[in-house]
Amino acid sequence: MAMSELDEIIYQFNPVKFSIDFLEKTPDPWQEQVMLSGSKRILLNCSRQSGKSTTSSIIALHKALFEPGSLILLISPSLRQSSELFKKVQVFYRMVPDQPKLPEDNKLSMTLHNGSRIISLPSSEANIRGFSSVALVIEDEASRVDDSLYRAVRPMLAISDGTIMLMSTPWGKRGHFFEEWTGPNEWERVEIPATSCPRITPEFLEEERRSLGDWWYLQEYMCQFGDTTDSLFSYDDIQAAVTDEVDAMNIDTPEVWTPPEEEESDIEVFEVD
Repeated sequence: MAMSELDEIIYQFNPVKFSIDFLEKTPDPWQEQVMLSGSKRILLNCSRQSGKSTTSSIIALHKALFEPGSLILLISPSLRQSSELFKKVQVFYRMVPDQPKLPEDNKLSMTLHNGSRIISLPSSEANIRGFSSVALVIEDEASRVDDSLYRAVRPMLAISDGTIMLMSTPWGKRGHFFEEWTGPNEWERVEIPATSCPRITPEFLEEERRSLGDWWYLQEYMCQFGDTTDSLFSYDDIQAAVTDEVDAMNIDTPEVWTPPEEEESDIEVFEVD
């Protein structure tokens, strides 16, 4: 970047200042928290239209610019969704002054002059496994991304000590996004309901609640994990029925009945012509 050495150091360690000065985006307090986070595992359980895509796009671009040679993957349930997130990164890149022409720039990937790469991918395990030493994985709409892909991604961070960010609205009490949000693993968990977003009015939310009904409204706007609609029993009832205090029953395999052997008879049988 065409700036003094001191300015480059300041922007390298302050992505918030980078966002304000170059991208004309003043982050909300929660966005600032995420941008400045040093965590390698981040969960964003955020309302629709709360700004999570903008936040992750800025984080991806900042890492690519200030950490040469970084490989950054953008993953979504579909290629269309991944490309939409990628377009935001491209738009932000063009706003940064004095950037050289990109060696590679297409609808799915871009390579920067410093060797960093940003690649958008669909939710396909086969397309993911070829990558290694990944610096940052951003999984958009994580509640709808297949669990097998999530498990395939995690080993890519082993050597690079990379960062993974899962962001989504809930979609029932199922899948790796719900399990990580409620599980014991160490994640930085950020929850932003629509009522915490200054750009979403109470009037709009009330209209959405009436139109969508509680199940959709609570998930899309209030970040609550509801029971799946096809469940016979609620998730909480099933969990309450599970206990370690009951020993497993030892059921012996029943003996298979075999007919007795036929005994020899003393009665002679004569054939009659």
